[in-house]
Amino acid sequence: MSAVALAVIFAIASAAAYAAGAVVQERLAAEAVRMPVLALLRRGRWWFAVGLNAAGGALHVAALAFGPLSLVQPLGVLTLVLALPMGAALAGRRVSARHWRGAGYTVAGLVVLLLLVSPATGAEALTGRDATTLAIAATVTVAVLMAAARLSRPLVVRSLLNAAASGVAFAVASALTQTVALRTSEDGPLALLSPLALVLAAMAVGGLLLSQMAYRHSGLGAPLATVTLANPIASAVIGMVLLGERFVGGTAGAAAALAAAAVAALGVVALAQPDRSTPPTPPTPNPTPDREPALV
Repeated sequence: MSAVALAVIFAIASAAAYAAGAVVQERLAAEAVRMPVLALLRRGRWWFAVGLNAAGGALHVAALAFGPLSLVQPLGVLTLVLALPMGAALAGRRVSARHWRGAGYTVAGLVVLLLLVSPATGAEALTGRDATTLAIAATVTVAVLMAAARLSRPLVVRSLLNAAASGVAFAVASALTQTVALRTSEDGPLALLSPLALVLAAMAVGGLLLSQMAYRHSGLGAPLATVTLANPIASAVIGMVLLGERFVGGTAGAAAALAAAAVAALGVVALAQPDRSTPPTPPTPNPTPDREPALV
């Protein structure tokens, strides 16, 4: 079997693992909407979701070992396509035509965005200064998005802001992974205790918890689409600012990227609309829709 075929197989398996993890997270969020997020640590199914996400990450790394980023990264958007029917099957319902259209718009926009980014030659890892800049900027960005989410009264907006923060956190964790791996190969296991490695771990765990919070009030489609959209956009910004990446085609490529981002955003809006074919969920006693459950 060729290396490219192995890369495709690993990438599709990675997307399936991420999709299954997202479905499990969303179901847990629907069952425990009044439960503090950290209380989920006591649930076996939450750790199963963590395992699925970890497996997805490992399979993604394996795919990159056999194929180029330009091939592997676009296949990651299959997470959204696979998660919708998985979640619908688990809930005993069908995916609406509107949500399928939203998924199609989001996937199409993301694929165009990923194909328009041209990797820089020879850029393998972040310098110490760039890594520190990224860690500070990422922490501020995620904190601002979280604060905006807590101040937002509409539950859908709150959910999408948490999902955007999750996507940014995951993107930063991905950007730091190769740098930490290279330092570990050069300096040994002690590099895993460096401040940069701790930032990586914090972003990865924070992204997981933020995605769990995002699924609480908006179901599966819109938050997952937002995470899937925010991750590559944040990765593209990191690549262009710190790694010398550029859009293919110069100004025209940048304009095409903006158009693709707009199409993907339309998809997120479509996914955020409630499915009118699904009966509304009965109200819970003494609801408090404008207050986010505490983290602890």
